[in-house]
Amino acid sequence: MSFAEVDLFGVYVAPISVMMVAAWLALIALRRMADHFGLLRHVWHPALFVFASYMIVLSSIVFIVAH
Repeated sequence: MSFAEVDLFGVYVAPISVMMVAAWLALIALRRMADHFGLLRHVWHPALFVFASYMIVLSSIVFIVAH
């Protein structure tokens, strides 16, 4: 399991930052779906729920890349 730096237009970026952006984009889609169906109304603390969902998506991406 070795993560190599990512070259973005001549700038080397840590691979976790690319994974964080990918998780953020995935979370935007998940949050729009949750808003569309009204699921966030049933959550006690919506901001905490969104943050926990982000952490779940990010750790899933890290596990997939590491495997």
